[in-house]
Amino acid sequence: MGSSDTNRPSARWTFLTNHARVLLMIAQDPQIRLRDVAAEIGITERAAQAIVADLEEAGYLTRTRVGRRNHYSIDATRRFRHPAEADVRIDSLLSIFTHREHRAAAP
Repeated sequence: MGSSDTNRPSARWTFLTNHARVLLMIAQDPQIRLRDVAAEIGITERAAQAIVADLEEAGYLTRTRVGRRNHYSIDATRRFRHPAEADVRIDSLLSIFTHREHRAAAP
């Protein structure tokens, strides 16, 4: 790669997928509205709904209706889907991103 590649102002890819981002936002707030998830991530509400349906179908989360809102529960014992990480539970990912605020406040 040439030096011009390293000086690009914006990246075209990220390390986390939208599925991971949705899961992390739900982990931080199990009662979050999908409208808010979509806005924060920069996807449509329909895309957020499809991602939640994927995660629910795969067993990563369950959705329970509480009044007019949904409450989400994550099964953190589930493992990553890719064969290269299939021996790693998703709680390791969740702990990195859901506890970072607490670590930043520690002395």
